[in-house]
Amino acid sequence: MAQKSAAVELEVGPHTVRISNPDRVYFPARGETKLDLVNYYLSVGDGIVNALRERPCMLHRFPSGVAGEKVHQKRVPNGAPPWLETVRVTFPRYNRHADELCVTELAHVAWAVQMSTVEFHPWNSRRADTEKPDEWRIDLDPMPDCGFDRVRRVAHVAHEVLDELGAVGWPKTSGGRGLHVYVRIEPRWSFTDVRRAALAFAHEVERRAPDDVTTTWWRKDRDPRLLFVDYNQNARDHTIASAYSVRGNPEGTVSTPIRWDEIDDVEPGDFTIATVPARFAELGDLHAGIDQAVFSLDPLLEWADRDGVEEPPEPD
Repeated sequence: MAQKSAAVELEVGPHTVRISNPDRVYFPARGETKLDLVNYYLSVGDGIVNALRERPCMLHRFPSGVAGEKVHQKRVPNGAPPWLETVRVTFPRYNRHADELCVTELAHVAWAVQMSTVEFHPWNSRRADTEKPDEWRIDLDPMPDCGFDRVRRVAHVAHEVLDELGAVGWPKTSGGRGLHVYVRIEPRWSFTDVRRAALAFAHEVERRAPDDVTTTWWRKDRDPRLLFVDYNQNARDHTIASAYSVRGNPEGTVSTPIRWDEIDDVEPGDFTIATVPARFAELGDLHAGIDQAVFSLDPLLEWADRDGVEEPPEPD
């Protein structure tokens, strides 16, 4: 049996975080280890904390590296350090609740990685009122036969619509084959309202790019060559990888903030834990100003009323 590597202790802000098995390989494509993953998150500290701050956060854990089993963890386990912060969320369908990680400082992120977390999936609402989202998420989700050129075209259409609405969109790669665009909104609408507004927006993008976009509800009915504007990511308790979150694949790709003027040139696979730290050191957090660009959903809800948009059933 291979001998376990000795634990290391890192000073992260005012806290000491012990990293066990630091030499365990997590990403087989280049051989990055658990400690490499911790150091990646420390290198983008301001960005990952900004993305997660005060949001309930589901953790995607890979105890033996990304080639092994993935564990979806909502509840912070017993024995967590006393300085860790949590937020309680309820699941009415199951009459249950969970105390989820609530990041307010970088040591919370490092602790989660010690617990084998690779991906961070925050809610689009915050601790002050978890039932009122303050983030509208536009997920440009390519179907299996949809190339990235089509994703780029649709991103430009989405940007055009956002500009006409007076909304500031903050794009990022998904870490996979798609793009995400986040819009900060006033936290005064329900998840149902936000999802309905997101559907009205998706319909408008589809009207402008009918040869590229689908909003068809059932996956089996979608043209595999098209891009799905996934409004479902605004449903309650639906989460997607945050900005600066690593993804659980052998290459360690990263969901990376980009500028609108980069969309025609970026290749999503270029952003990994090996390349993003230098980019972050050069550019800083491209989403740093998101909280200062707050949008009212009223125009989109008016579109929804105009178009007779009825919210589809809750996704499973």
